[in-house]
Amino acid sequence: MSKASANFGGTVGWDEQTVIGKRAPRPGELKSESAIAAAQRAGIAIDTSKKYAAGNNKQHEAAKNTAILDRETEELHHERVDKDVARVIQQARIAKEWTQADLARHINEKQQVVNEYEQSKAIPNQQVLSKMERALGVKLRGKDIGQPLSTGPKKK
Repeated sequence: MSKASANFGGTVGWDEQTVIGKRAPRPGELKSESAIAAAQRAGIAIDTSKKYAAGNNKQHEAAKNTAILDRETEELHHERVDKDVARVIQQARIAKEWTQADLARHINEKQQVVNEYEQSKAIPNQQVLSKMERALGVKLRGKDIGQPLSTGPKKK
């Protein structure tokens, strides 16, 4: 029996090597120019992205385009409940001699929600406004805000 056939039936000869545990370097590990050149010759994928302000402590420094960002964010504010609607809600609630908690209980919402609507701080939710309209009996949406809510069939 020869030495080449003592490898348990495999086809690997003495002159071939099987290296276990070696792997190709990941793109993030290629730091030096020589490592990048070697990876290119081997055909390994190379990531050549440049990170902005990499290695610098820029977290507390103001950005150059702060004014542009400020202008953009001013345009992205949410609509709030109109002051007229807030006043109508409060007047209708007081006319029924209800507290904010009473109205909240009738519309199945928290008292804080009623408070935010009366102070024009809430972002209008059509479902909440609809429940308030039915509970208070006043229109809170559309053209005739503050008018009594008609409970009859809709006119055609």
